[in-house]
Amino acid sequence: MTREEVAVICKAMSDINRLRIIEMLTQGEKCGCNLLEELQVTQPTLSHHMKVLSDCGLVSSYKDGKWQHYSINCGKFKEYKEYIAAITCCNNNTENQGNSNYCCGDRS
Repeated sequence: MTREEVAVICKAMSDINRLRIIEMLTQGEKCGCNLLEELQVTQPTLSHHMKVLSDCGLVSSYKDGKWQHYSINCGKFKEYKEYIAAITCCNNNTENQGNSNYCCGDRS
């Protein structure tokens, strides 16, 4: 995953409604109608949020009748989590290996 992809995902997840949508989708696929009820937003607002989440690759969708069904794109989400998990503030040099409290320049 590139830095640019991570930045786009971070921007998408910086909105509280989109973060709530991701949290809801971790419970499984949801119909747009269910997301509308839980978020209490208008349909155009939901469509905007879902477009942002789809464009960055975190959410997949399909149409069934008049409703869209959404789910997390697990592959993309896993890549994102792995990229973020690899970022650490802790110094791993051998001088400080015995001090589990040493992180980000803290020498206490």
